[in-house]
Amino acid sequence: MGEQQHVKFPQEVIDEYATLGVDLPALFSAGHLGNRMSIQVLEASAERVVATMPVEGNTQPYGLLHGGASAVLAETIGSIGSMLHGGVTKIAVGVDLNCTHHRGVRSGLVTGVATPVHRGRSTATYEIVISDEQGKRVCSARLTCLLRDVDPKDAGNLPTA
Repeated sequence: MGEQQHVKFPQEVIDEYATLGVDLPALFSAGHLGNRMSIQVLEASAERVVATMPVEGNTQPYGLLHGGASAVLAETIGSIGSMLHGGVTKIAVGVDLNCTHHRGVRSGLVTGVATPVHRGRSTATYEIVISDEQGKRVCSARLTCLLRDVDPKDAGNLPTA
């Protein structure tokens, strides 16, 4: 996915994770699938997550952006927002993803912007708008994540600073 130091996190969030010895940019990267799809997280907070993804390499047989690729982008950035909302004591687990595809895209970059619809104690729901380089909406998505307590066995999977 490239260099994650370009992700913009609120300083208080960086400080909170640093006290636990957790590498925040690595924790909130796009992950292995996101790396394969070249997703770049540009900005991340509980209020707004922004990322880009190239169309090239993420198309279906007709040469259009694959709907599943849009779903991966949406779930990636909605999950990042949910994790940041939940904080260091919670893990966000996607439980519902809905995507509506509005138009095809054949080239360039698409940009996803996730904003919260609901941020509760046990769930978080984000609306994700994916647009092409001309600002035209390609996909509208909604992701709901369950916020569950961190299990001690999860700690071994967190990237350390």
